[in-house]
Parts: sequence; C-alpha cells; structure tokens
Amino acid sequence: MTRDFTTHSAQETIELGRQIAPLLDGAQLVLLRGDLGAGKTTLVKGIAEALGAAEADEVTSPTFTLVHEYHGPQRDIYHIDLYRLEKPGELDSLGLEDLLTEPRNMLLIEWGEKFPRIVRQKDAEIVIRRTGHDERSVRLNR
Repeated sequence: MTRDFTTHSAQETIELGRQIAPLLDGAQLVLLRGDLGAGKTTLVKGIAEALGAAEADEVTSPTFTLVHEYHGPQRDIYHIDLYRLEKPGELDSLGLEDLLTEPRNMLLIEWGEKFPRIVRQKDAEIVIRRTGHDERSVRLNR
C-alpha cells in the first residue's frame, strides 16, 4: 500500500502522524527517510501521541542520544536516529535485534537507509520531502 499526503505546517505534520499511526498497526520497524530538517521528528510527535506513548511536546530528536523511548498502553515507541553512525558494529551496539523480539515495540528509525540490513527488515517506510518553506510531501509505503 502506498499513500501520499501533503502538509503545510509543523502542526499539520504532527496531525498527519496521528492519522498515520493506525496505518502502522502491527509494524515493528518503520524507516523514516528525508533530508535534515524535513520533518521526521515532527511526524514522530503525532505517531507517539496517537499511540498514547508521549505528548507531542515530549518527543525530541534523538540525534545525540541515538534512542528515545516512549511507553504507551499498547505499544512502546523507540525513536532512533542513525545519522551519526557509520559502521555496522556501531549499529550492533544499539541492540535493535533485541527490541524487535517484543511485538509491542515499534522502532521508528531515521537514517536507517545507511544500513542495508535495516532496509531489508523494514515493515514500512515513510519518506518526507520539503516542497516549500513549510510544505511537506509525505509518502507511506506499507
């Protein structure tokens, strides 16, 4: 299934995340693709909120910590940023395989396309492109 969306503000991108969350039912590994500043974390704000794992304003970019955890009643969200990782060994140290053994876990991974084994394991992919100052094109492939 491929679905295309357009947002015109950060608030609309958060709202789109809320709408996309049910479409990710059962997904464990979701790739978030887009340039720096495209709105990946903004979209995660809405997904996490829709799943009851965090309020939108609690969700921040995991660029420097690599992983942020948000725990909800049905799903636990692991927002992961691989931008700063270069080698497969660095990826191994995060323990992503262990997180995938628990069905309630959803891994939302930014910059996962850098690692072919992450791409092979994905259940869904969300591509975000900046098409104007505040406008974003969002494609969900599931």
